Amino acid sequence: MRTDRLATSGDPAITEPLHCQLASLKLSYVVEHFETLAQQAGAEQWPHVDYLARLIEGEAHRREDRSIQRRVGLARFPVVKTVDQFDWGWPKQINRLQIQNLFRLRFIEDQANVIFIANVGLGKTHLSIALGHAACLRGYPVLFTTAVELINSLSAAQAHGNLKRELRKYLQPRLLLIDELGYLPIDKHGADLLFQVISGRYERGAMLLTTNRAYKHWPEIFNNDSTLTSALLDRLLHHAETVLIEGKSYRMKERIEA
Repeated sequence: MRTDRLATSGDPAITEPLHCQLASLKLSYVVEHFETLAQQAGAEQWPHVDYLARLIEGEAHRREDRSIQRRVGLARFPVVKTVDQFDWGWPKQINRLQIQNLFRLRFIEDQANVIFIANVGLGKTHLSIALGHAACLRGYPVLFTTAVELINSLSAAQAHGNLKRELRKYLQPRLLLIDELGYLPIDKHGADLLFQVISGRYERGAMLLTTNRAYKHWPEIFNNDSTLTSALLDRLLHHAETVLIEGKSYRMKERIEA
């Protein structure tokens, strides 16, 4: 037998302890495939290093898949959306090249912000989730929330003396998605809490916001508090890219086709 080729053994005295050792090391792919691959390696006369490389490659891919699944789960997307599912032909006005460039995710590395401005039903939430999902695939921790959910969770935490701990939940992810800003008015207390998140992430972490209000109407969101609105916009827009989408609701399109 050639010594530079892999020999296989089905001896339970060898394979059973090996199963236990691999399991204790949490090498699940190797546990499941080392015998089958050893048989294939022996039949095809792979070098030992090739056999080992295939096992390790499979283990690495499985761990990466699990990491992605874990990041997507922790992101708390309401649904998973991808850019491939987006209907570029429906909005009346949309800068496709601008949006596709965002999927390079450079804004995350730059700790900058992206703001989608559009009326309801034009896909801004879809695109924001798609960007968040792409970030998960690239290894970035992401968190999705609505503006109302964020404020309610911080308000409840503050009432129980846990505001700092709850704030960390929104400050730690590399990308924070805040959906539906402006759909409901926000009182001064809620605005102050939102300001703490935006101020805390300023030049420390990327944010992606969706809103149905142009910037000039943002004081109306925050109970006509122009001072707070100016301070919030100052931090939010210092390093930011605005994406405008115009047209009719995509849900209207579905009703027309029906």
